Amino acid sequence: MSTKLVIKDIVPSDRNEETGLYQYIATLTNQAKCRLFFSKNPDWKLIGVNRLLNIPCPICRKDYYCNCMSNHAGELERQALEKNLL
Repeated sequence: MSTKLVIKDIVPSDRNEETGLYQYIATLTNQAKCRLFFSKNPDWKLIGVNRLLNIPCPICRKDYYCNCMSNHAGELERQALEKNLL
């Protein structure tokens, strides 16, 4: 089963400007939410993705922690940077 993850909205969650680390909460089109960890040194780079447990995983349908979002980190990073959501 192939699932396309599309970012609908990104909201800043936390930042540490001294170390260049930023956290964002991304809402996907299927209403799933995930936390994106970015570093800016000097360019933006996604360093981690965690799915928030508001709904079951849209990929594997598990209702507990899984690593599916990490497998799609490159696509989520590309969307956030191309759409200038940060």
